[in-house]
Amino acid sequence: MERDASVHDRVLWALHISGMDDLLKFLASAQAEQQWALHVLEIISLMFRDQSPEELAALGQGQAAAEHGEDTQELEMLRQRELMERRARALQRPSRHSRFGGSYVLQGLKAIGDRDVVFHKGLHNLKSYSHDLGKETRRVPRRRQAAPEAEPPRRSARNVRLFLRHFCQDFLEGCYNRLMLLVKDQLVREKAQQHDETYYLWATSFFMAFNRRRGFRPELVSETVGVRAFHFIEQNLTTYYEMALMDKKEAATWARRMHLALKAYQELLRTVQEMDRSPEQAVRDSSQVIKSNIFYLMEYRELFLALFRKFDETKQPRSFLRDLVETAHLFLRMLERFCRGRANLVVQSKRVQRKKRKKAPAALAPQPPSAEELEELWAALDPQLQACLQGEVPLPEDVVPFDAALETPVEEQRAEALLRIQGCLRDARAPQALQLLRSARDVWPEGDVFGAADAGPPEETRLLREILFAPLPRHVPPEAEELEEEEEEEEEEEVETMQVSEKEFNFLDYLKRFACAPVVRALVLLLRGYARNTPRTNHCAARLLHRLARDLRMEAMLFQLSLFSLFHRLLSDPAAGAHQELVALAKFILGKFFALAATNKKAFVELLFWKSPAAVREMTEGYGSLGEGEGAGRRRPPPWTPQEEQELRELYWKYKEVEGEDVVAAILAHLPGRTRRQVVKQLVRLGLATSARDFPRERKGTRIVLWTQEQEEELTRLFEEFHGSDDVLGNIMKHLTARRSRARVVEKLLGLGLVSERKELYKKRRRKSHGPGQGAAGTAAVPAQDSSAEDGDSEEEEEDDDAEEGPMEEHWLPEEGAGQGLVHRLHQEGLAGPLRWLENCLRRAAGDREEDGVSHPVPLVPLSEENEDAMEDRRFQALLRQLGLRPPASEQESFWRIPAALTPQQLRRAAASIAHRGPDPSPPPQGLPEPPRCPQDTDPEQPPSGLGSDSESEEPVPVPSPVQPGTKRHRELDSEDEDEGSSGAEPAPPVPPSPGDEDDDPQPWGRRKRIRCLEEEEEEEDD
Repeated sequence: MERDASVHDRVLWALHISGMDDLLKFLASAQAEQQWALHVLEIISLMFRDQSPEELAALGQGQAAAEHGEDTQELEMLRQRELMERRARALQRPSRHSRFGGSYVLQGLKAIGDRDVVFHKGLHNLKSYSHDLGKETRRVPRRRQAAPEAEPPRRSARNVRLFLRHFCQDFLEGCYNRLMLLVKDQLVREKAQQHDETYYLWATSFFMAFNRRRGFRPELVSETVGVRAFHFIEQNLTTYYEMALMDKKEAATWARRMHLALKAYQELLRTVQEMDRSPEQAVRDSSQVIKSNIFYLMEYRELFLALFRKFDETKQPRSFLRDLVETAHLFLRMLERFCRGRANLVVQSKRVQRKKRKKAPAALAPQPPSAEELEELWAALDPQLQACLQGEVPLPEDVVPFDAALETPVEEQRAEALLRIQGCLRDARAPQALQLLRSARDVWPEGDVFGAADAGPPEETRLLREILFAPLPRHVPPEAEELEEEEEEEEEEEVETMQVSEKEFNFLDYLKRFACAPVVRALVLLLRGYARNTPRTNHCAARLLHRLARDLRMEAMLFQLSLFSLFHRLLSDPAAGAHQELVALAKFILGKFFALAATNKKAFVELLFWKSPAAVREMTEGYGSLGEGEGAGRRRPPPWTPQEEQELRELYWKYKEVEGEDVVAAILAHLPGRTRRQVVKQLVRLGLATSARDFPRERKGTRIVLWTQEQEEELTRLFEEFHGSDDVLGNIMKHLTARRSRARVVEKLLGLGLVSERKELYKKRRRKSHGPGQGAAGTAAVPAQDSSAEDGDSEEEEEDDDAEEGPMEEHWLPEEGAGQGLVHRLHQEGLAGPLRWLENCLRRAAGDREEDGVSHPVPLVPLSEENEDAMEDRRFQALLRQLGLRPPASEQESFWRIPAALTPQQLRRAAASIAHRGPDPSPPPQGLPEPPRCPQDTDPEQPPSGLGSDSESEEPVPVPSPVQPGTKRHRELDSEDEDEGSSGAEPAPPVPPSPGDEDDDPQPWGRRKRIRCLEEEEEEEDD
């Protein structure tokens, strides 16, 4: 071994001496050792880590003197270059040295002021003068620095290189095809580790290059020559390219893998090119088949364009750009030669076609059955219902009247439950309809919509018949309204389809795809290091620029200041004789530029910009010629004439003040040939509008803005007709001809003066009463939030509806006794423990709020399994709602909450209302203080008042007081509660409080309470 051998060389020599290289060749070729294929390939890649296949292939072909002569010639060339540079510097110096360097004035070159620059150095330094002399060099951020180059290949000791050359020959002759077949099979079947395909790509490029330079024999690399090999490498190259764009942090790593794939692709092309020169006809025919398949597919033709356009010098090194330029040049030359021998070459073309199709209309609702059909259906259902009512047919147990997965609250799903019952009846499913009716009665007992709690078989039969014959409105969900771009038309959507077709190939049309700024910029970047580039690299870059300038006649695309600076450096280089091709290109481009500058003075300004083909055409043929010619220029909108601008101003000021009128639509009616986008842009350009947002598109459902006189008369007539009904607003919405949102109708009623406050339109709920005078007294006004007669016309109107109905829920008044019935039923179901836990939580929250003086929402977190099961029970949840507790508002919340609006007094009354007062009450847990009793609790005949009667609460939430069945109950109502809760109902005469009550219940200063007792009889529940 030589003294300067590296550690890597010593390891390789030790492997050779010990015979490990023969063992590797055996493992690669043995049938029984195929499981070690990837490991062998990885070891071989590490062995040839710093080697060049061209140098190994050229080793030993000539005598040692010839190899020494090549090295001597390279050194002599470097020496001549140095001598020429010294001679040029010597010519710049004067023959006689002067101690006084002198000062010179550079005429025409301005200094910081208005005077010319004064130069205080010798004239031989004049060419190196710059305004940046003496300035601090600007530091380039790391993210903008050029990607580091890979380590250059190191020339190992001669005996090591000879050993590696023999290894490559033996490996190609006996192992390469078999080993590469096994490795690719494992990669395709995903039996390898992640990124193991990089070893396959390296081996393809290295050994195919060695075979090409060492007496080309295509049968030795037949496994990696073919359409499948091209497809595999192109697929990996595309994957690396996409990952480099997405994975920004690992972009440099993906760029290195992309470089390996690109080098393998380049070797495949060179091998196919070498096959064209083969003396064997079969080999040449095979290369023609491969080229016809490659050039036919669009993916292979578009690959280099994508790599050029996305080249980033901060992520990809110059060596990648060098290989990219050489591979693109080779591909273009092979494609050009392939097209020469064929008159009509047909290739595959793929185009993304965007079609605007009409949206499918909403499905029409089925026609309801006629009265005769319903009578026949009821006659067939009646025997089944009687059998179910008498217990002869079992009822299903898994019927739930509401859908807990919907965002709609359970209380608002009552109308949907009616539709489900009607659907079961019309589908002849009597047992399901009956069970659904009974379940809905338990969930929504208020209003007796699904019958009374003690309803018998005759009443249930009557209810089912009414539901079957009722014309219930079918809810059709409105289509989701998407935000549309300005270019899209309403009622249309874009559909992208990949259209594959065939077309006749034209090489010049394909070459025009390379006439773009990213390709020219990449070529200029590569030529900046022309002195360090190989002659092959400079030739490929110059040939690509020559194709753009001469073949496409787009020399103006190369009129760029950075390229001209490169030409200036090249022409002033003493060693420019070694780059004659670049010098000829520079002289040609500069001559064309100065010829154009003689007629177009703006050409000097155009040097500052990278240009597109459209800009090149305008620059050479005259500005404005693009709009008069064919092609893309014809798609540009025609310019606005002064007469059109004046007409546009007049139309804008004419329709601007018209209320409810779409200004742009009105203008378009008088300007045929113009689009909405053009009009909006011109209005902004003329300063009549600030931006395009001043002219939003009209959304669906918002066309009806103004009320006509006939619509106002219809609204007045409907209000007078349903003024005395329980649901004034709901009835008006059902019978209103023009479809409007609930918020718009309420605003119009207020504007017409038909109602003075919104609460007059709240829906009234009537309680079951036995006395003739209980109707008015038992009526409570509640927000009309259950009506499903209309849907929001647009997102804006739905927000208005939510803004109105949100506060209404805070004044919800549940029915008297409903909570007590639920509490009694929950006790019978064995939920006494969760009820005591809920009572303790309410009392604990009340005590905390009294101590802290601040109210916050308190979540109800069930820690025991019994309490957790109770929180999922629908009856228990119904009780929580009647107590005024809030369910989870969104997906971010998991537990029910005690609202912050409830005062400590209200919480204690709520806790007292759920306390079990049966004959066998369960003892309270030890350690809990006795809850404070309200003043009304002192009277045994007067139970605790409902939650919400406290005078300090701004948003009362009443809770029914617990009473025993068959007794009378009393409810105290604040005067404000009475005004808010019973507006629209005739108030009962107030009952004056007794003096004892006034003494027991002191009132706040400056405020009085008016107490009204509403007595009702409750029937005992039929269990």
